[in-house]
Amino acid sequence: MEEIPYKRRGRKGKREDDLSGLPVETVEYTLPEEERVCPECGGAMHVMGHDCRRELKVIPARVVVVEHNQEVYACRDCEKNNDHVPIVKAPMPEPVIKGSLASPSAVAHIMVQKYVMCAPLYRQEQAWEREGVVLSRQTMANWVIKCAFDWLALIYIRLIACLLTHDILHADETTVQVLKEPGRKPQSKSYMWLYRTSGETKTPIVLYEYQQTRHHEHPEAFLKNWSGYLLTDGLHQYHLLDVTNVGCWAHMRRKFDEALKAMEENQRPGSRAQKGQDFCNRLFALERKWVNLSPEERYENRLEESKPLAEEFFAWAQSARGKVLPRSTLGRALAYACEQRQFLMNVYLDGRLEISNNRAERSIKPFVMGRKNWLFCNTQGGATASSIVYSIIETAKAVCS
Repeated sequence: MEEIPYKRRGRKGKREDDLSGLPVETVEYTLPEEERVCPECGGAMHVMGHDCRRELKVIPARVVVVEHNQEVYACRDCEKNNDHVPIVKAPMPEPVIKGSLASPSAVAHIMVQKYVMCAPLYRQEQAWEREGVVLSRQTMANWVIKCAFDWLALIYIRLIACLLTHDILHADETTVQVLKEPGRKPQSKSYMWLYRTSGETKTPIVLYEYQQTRHHEHPEAFLKNWSGYLLTDGLHQYHLLDVTNVGCWAHMRRKFDEALKAMEENQRPGSRAQKGQDFCNRLFALERKWVNLSPEERYENRLEESKPLAEEFFAWAQSARGKVLPRSTLGRALAYACEQRQFLMNVYLDGRLEISNNRAERSIKPFVMGRKNWLFCNTQGGATASSIVYSIIETAKAVCS
């Protein structure tokens, strides 16, 4: 059979679409009149067209000092004739932090660099120095903490209230090291918990919450008086909450992926690990087919096609569990499937529910990436401030995406 090479063509006009929101600066290149002479006959030449080349020009950011001069007024009449002289000042915006050089743009820049671009404060300190500004990492940390608590915390509290009005939430958690926690060693593991809305809502909200431990009391307190569906990764602490836990089939599939990777390549085809992975893949293929359906239509289709397949999977997993070593990678995958069955099957309770908790994992990933660079928080205040800023930034990104 002849193989026909195929080359994917880029969509026409894509570059123009990508640049459509940028200002355009045009540079004209012309010949002076005396050079517009035909090299063949010596006649005058006219402009017949243009060749255009486009390139990106980067204008580096500038740091300037803004002086706020506020006029103060007094009455000359009262100065001469009265004991009391009224003083009136022209209105002027309140400073972000009294007695400091902090401005809204400077603090926003520092926050974006750290929490979006993953640039630790010591690197930002070096960048400021290259601009001729001595701004220590301690000063920047103080600015971020102060502004987070004084200004952004109001938005954060409002986001929590709005989040808890939704009856479907995703949750996840990851570690964070906080050096100065009362009564704890600097090496102790603390946690950043994440809660976010589902994909069904048009107003997504992403919330981070710093806590010292992984105890169930933390999500229990956060979700106090809340009831609904909570999509999680199977962590036992979530199962202690008075909510409807919905398990993550993506975590289930990863267990069989790990079992496959632990096997020799020639042993994989037809193996139990391959069969378990195939069950999961078939379920995800159905979900992709129904992605554009309404929740009601998805619910009906799941009951008709997906749920019988899931029940067949669990029947097979229960049977296969007794035929493999419990401590093997495959044994652990099968045990996980059987133990999580109740929560994984809850996806069939509502067509709005997602089959995986990948949405929460994607939302917590920016924090994980940032942590690889800045490594730790110095104080509890810094960790809490980080949770506030991350929440507002990631919510804004989710709304705009």
